[in-house]
Amino acid sequence: MDTSIYVLGLVIFLALAFDFINGFHDTANAIATSVSTRALTPRTAIIMAASMNFIGALLFTGVAKKIGGSITDPAMLDNGIEIVIATLIAAIIWNLVTWWFGIPSSSSHALIGSLAGAVYVGAGSDYIKWGGFKDIVLGLVLSPLIAFAIGYVVMTILKWIFAKRSPHTVNKGFRSMQIITAAFQAFTHGTNDAQKAMGIITFALVTSGKLDTMEVPLWVKISAATAMALGTSVGGWKIIKTMGTKIFKIEPINGFAADISAASVIFSATLLHLPVSTTHAITSAILGVGSAKRFSAVKWGVAGRIIVTWFITIPISAVLAGLIFKIFF
Repeated sequence: MDTSIYVLGLVIFLALAFDFINGFHDTANAIATSVSTRALTPRTAIIMAASMNFIGALLFTGVAKKIGGSITDPAMLDNGIEIVIATLIAAIIWNLVTWWFGIPSSSSHALIGSLAGAVYVGAGSDYIKWGGFKDIVLGLVLSPLIAFAIGYVVMTILKWIFAKRSPHTVNKGFRSMQIITAAFQAFTHGTNDAQKAMGIITFALVTSGKLDTMEVPLWVKISAATAMALGTSVGGWKIIKTMGTKIFKIEPINGFAADISAASVIFSATLLHLPVSTTHAITSAILGVGSAKRFSAVKWGVAGRIIVTWFITIPISAVLAGLIFKIFF
């Protein structure tokens, strides 16, 4: 075995580490609302989320191909392995920093920004497919706006339908329904987020000459799905606390509305082969639902800090990946 095999092994390890961290970083996306309303116990919620993440990750590959081929052409890079290493290290660092401070930032933004920054420094701006990059960023920007709007509309409709019902009876019914929506949310998380690691591994295999196309091998699917599920099983309690309690007081009917709204946006994006941020989708849906419930009930200061993080993640990740490439390669 030559050195390149060991280097490729390092890339695969880093990609799966990113996927594992993504799992516990984004666990809150699927279960924060159901845990905060006591629809599910934390242990049950995490086991369910891990299982549904694994299933979702195995069933789709369109986003993986988009991630791996829309920002740059891996076959055209002479130093593609080094670029991938810098990308993954930068994305992992940013994910850990935001997890430590309990900020629900986007793993997707971190990965996209890091890859663009590493390609820009490592190969030059001519090697970035700016059209593909803009399409991905546009999807990342529009998806939270759509999730906010859907969350607002869904909650408004539910308020109108159940206006004359007892709040206790309504919430008791929706607490049970939250189990279904939380499972759907976890499934859609797997269909979109786990594919990002698949895409990066496949990107590395193509740039190293081990594969000719961006078709994702079965072992890559299984590895990424397993890493995501294991990460999910660890849980991300700091972010769960932020998502479930600090934006506004979530009741079961609100959690149901937020989960179904966010999951619909994420799954639609998966079917369109667009990588979106599950973090942004569910946070925006919660904001939309909270606004429909009562605008003043939303803690807009907390929401503002989250939104600032959304905007700075891509540029910070890009600069960080570029610096890492410069320092080590």
